[in-house]
Amino acid sequence: MEALLQLEKVQRVLSLMGSRGLSDPTAGGGGGDRFLAHFLLFLVQPFDSLTKEKKILLVSELLREVNSDTLEEVQHLASLEGAKSEDKVRIILPSPCDQDISPGDLLQPTKKFKMDTEKLTIHDVPMIGFDAMRRANSTLEDFCRSYFIFHGLDINKPQAVFKFLPFLSFTESYIYQLDASNEDSLLSVPDNYPSTVLEREKMASTQASMSDMLDPLDNLLQCQGLMTDQLRNELKSGIQYWSLERKLCQALSRNNKISIEDVMKAIHLKSFDYRVLNLLMYQLTGQQVNELHMEFLTVSEFLVEISDDLYDYEDDVINNTFNILRMFAAIYGPLDAPKMLAKCIGEAEEKYERFSKKLDPSLSRSYWRRCEEATREGGKISSHTYGTWNIPPLIRDEESFRRDRMNKDDDSAVTIR
Repeated sequence: MEALLQLEKVQRVLSLMGSRGLSDPTAGGGGGDRFLAHFLLFLVQPFDSLTKEKKILLVSELLREVNSDTLEEVQHLASLEGAKSEDKVRIILPSPCDQDISPGDLLQPTKKFKMDTEKLTIHDVPMIGFDAMRRANSTLEDFCRSYFIFHGLDINKPQAVFKFLPFLSFTESYIYQLDASNEDSLLSVPDNYPSTVLEREKMASTQASMSDMLDPLDNLLQCQGLMTDQLRNELKSGIQYWSLERKLCQALSRNNKISIEDVMKAIHLKSFDYRVLNLLMYQLTGQQVNELHMEFLTVSEFLVEISDDLYDYEDDVINNTFNILRMFAAIYGPLDAPKMLAKCIGEAEEKYERFSKKLDPSLSRSYWRRCEEATREGGKISSHTYGTWNIPPLIRDEESFRRDRMNKDDDSAVTIR
């Protein structure tokens, strides 16, 4: 639609040029006229406080001095700028709605930047950094090995993977890039505690900003005929999760109270990216969404998230990121938190068993074997699919723990030198 509107604008300007005798009679095929039409449209675009008269004066003065040699020098400088190795590479999303996406459309160099080897974050352009792609890789591997069986696909056949990998990889990497941007806001908590009203306004503004950053991915999937209302809602679930993560983690840093309702909502939203990929697979394979499979996998995702949180507990404390054990400790205290979490796990396991019995027996067995395989690969040995539920010792003073860990890291760095 945008391309058609632009074409219509050019056509109108061409008609105006013809009526005013501004056409180039020497231009074969109308190439010169189209160039002049685009140039005139460019001149009327707003730029700072320059008036149209000032633009005409500037262009007139410039053209008196410009020749083909000048243009060649400018072209040379532009090509050098794009070729510099320190230029970052960003993912350029096609304008709605280019159906054919070529590699040249997707990867384009842009302005210079200082390479951050640890993390690249989204600023003012839709961009995927290397770290986001690297982090997304393990999720993609697990998704393909665990979820492809629900789509009748064999993970051992490369063509089944690579056929869908560009869409899955781009989507998951884009989500990880947004996640990295959100995590940056969790590391610093201001000394002055803002009022509740100001804090809510700030959170609403941040949530709107994250939602805007998600628009290019939404547009791409829509232009490829892959977007559905259900898929869009899951993408919005990611925005809700990041908003809740900021709210909860910042509250913990300030020793403010948090609600169990927010915590449970956050842990259920946390696996939204798996559901996004799964819904994307239904679209890519042309199948109807199997709601039973989706419900079963949602319960499985919930248990996996808890298992991961227990394993990553100390790291999440250090990084001030969402962790269900951190939240339960803040709500119930160090003595009751493990018991309440164990109760939560037991209820989820019972629900998992009920849904598992509704699945096709061969599918249920295949998924069970995959979960056992993933458990062994994670270093856990247990008769249960997700391994032994070992709740680590709770950290009573998170701030002191962070300082101690930071001091140990500093001492290690000094020793290595």
